[in-house]
Amino acid sequence: MERIYFDNAATTSLDPVVLEAMLPYMTEKFGNPSSIYSYGRESRLGIENARKSVAKNLNAHPGEIFFTSGGTESSNTAIHAAVKDLGCRHIISSPIEHHATLHTVEHLHHHDGIALSFVRVLPSGHIDMAHLRELLAGSTEKCLVTLMHANNEIGNLLDIHAVGTLCKEFDAIFHSDTVQTVGHYPFDLRNTPVHFITGAGHKFHGPKGVGILYINENVKITPYIQGGSQERNMRAGTENLYGIIGFAKALELATAHHEEHSKYINDLRQYMAKLLQENIPGVTFNGDLQGRSLYTVLNVSFPKSEKSEMILFNMDINGICASGGSACTSGANAGSHVIRAINSNPNQIAVRFSFSKNNTKEEIEKVVEKVKELI
Repeated sequence: MERIYFDNAATTSLDPVVLEAMLPYMTEKFGNPSSIYSYGRESRLGIENARKSVAKNLNAHPGEIFFTSGGTESSNTAIHAAVKDLGCRHIISSPIEHHATLHTVEHLHHHDGIALSFVRVLPSGHIDMAHLRELLAGSTEKCLVTLMHANNEIGNLLDIHAVGTLCKEFDAIFHSDTVQTVGHYPFDLRNTPVHFITGAGHKFHGPKGVGILYINENVKITPYIQGGSQERNMRAGTENLYGIIGFAKALELATAHHEEHSKYINDLRQYMAKLLQENIPGVTFNGDLQGRSLYTVLNVSFPKSEKSEMILFNMDINGICASGGSACTSGANAGSHVIRAINSNPNQIAVRFSFSKNNTKEEIEKVVEKVKELI
């Protein structure tokens, strides 16, 4: 049975060109980057060239880019550092963050007594900026603001410049989980008021298990992981050499082809929205579909019925991959904390379809046809 993969916000397939760049580092270029002989120097050079490439594509300094195991580690590192090293005693976040952020801030709140406030989310899924200003203005402690750039379930995009400027005004530290946007949007970090951003290779056709943490050069923090001098004393442990090579290659390709791919993928998303509206009575969309939203994500609300409650299961049986929440939690799907925060209508079933450059209009037509049949 042919499978249709519409869960690219969870992970993407590895681009063959990226694999090709990685292979030499899995075979003959196997040296430990910390060793001083030629094999090690070759690996070290590979990593530093990758760092320069990533920095160039994000318009940052190479010294601001640190390689990690992915977005979760990067966010944990930044949030803990803000508390431990930068004196933040009050965290302002939102109820629709990824669990890598939510669970971390809740842990610091419960275990370390750090004050925690959640900014209101509007029905459109956007952050209430007036409320964010109120929270910052009313805080007696130094604040860390941690808000994601694009929501992984509903696709809403944060105005990162507006939030960064607000943080500057109140001398707050700003961390943005940009896992869904690095590799999907052009960044200009030299001209963006943010202290920390994150990235994960597998969201843009790179390998899994590798990510980045951008730390603005004016920020000085101590390591989260101890035990070695790798990553300029910032992250102990032998580097994920071929992962880092793959991350840089994938980001280079994504940046080079951004315009054509983003237009192509957004057209797919809008086409599916249109077909669903024409074919399924009562269908609506979560988030800000026609406004500020991620071009890869379409979050659909189907009217609740015995049939629609089984929709994900039945799509899976028919070879269609989509998700009901974020993939990180969808084993025993207890519903989505994001959907609950913006649309607590119990008579709707939310399904996220997310697209990549490898999807086609034919696939969308097949899926809509099948969904119509199932519902």
